[in-house]
Amino acid sequence: EAILSCKHKFSKGMSLRIEWKKIQSQGVSFVYYNGEFTGDLRGRAEMLNTGIRIRNVTRKDSGTYRCEISAKSEEGQRLGEATITLTVLVAPTTPVCEVPSSAMTGTVVELSCKETEGAPPSEYQWYKNGVALLEKTGTGSARAANITYTMNKKSGTLLFNTVTKNDSGEYFCEASNGIGLPQKCSVKRMQVDDLNVSGIIAAVVFVALVMALCGLGVFYAQKKGYFTS
Repeated sequence: EAILSCKHKFSKGMSLRIEWKKIQSQGVSFVYYNGEFTGDLRGRAEMLNTGIRIRNVTRKDSGTYRCEISAKSEEGQRLGEATITLTVLVAPTTPVCEVPSSAMTGTVVELSCKETEGAPPSEYQWYKNGVALLEKTGTGSARAANITYTMNKKSGTLLFNTVTKNDSGEYFCEASNGIGLPQKCSVKRMQVDDLNVSGIIAAVVFVALVMALCGLGVFYAQKKGYFTS
């Protein structure tokens, strides 16, 4: 639950009118009006004097709320208001990881990791063969490790500008935002192999041979007059 407190110094003899509003980018909407709750808070919120207790909060309840109290007295009407920001913290869910199963040496390869439920937004840590990968900082241990990749903990990407056979291994990513336990995706293997030049040459030779045989067949058919009308 969450409690939004709104205290005032009006005297007890004054006739009070209490309203709560939620301030959003698309405009201002009533939360408590004319003695009852409206919208999403109907049925799961109650008044605590002039404050609000919200039960079973969700991330949709995050936002800026404004308490407005007007008081009537013999001297006239007086108005007071207070603004409160509610931030609902949400633990991350299991991230979705994309790891290519195979790659050729020297190519650009990007691994991605993302989850969208956590609040505040999650940061991401990649692991290879169960060992946490270092960030490429250019100093200290990261520099000494001769890192060939760039890991972005904010976006969750792991980028190899020129992947090598040494980058083969089992990868997984972990998402955490300080709320609840970190969540990780399932382990996926990436295999990096050298380009099979001999196989490509053999395939090219085979295709060229087939085309040559087809050409000879057409030439023979024309010579025998099979294509004459």
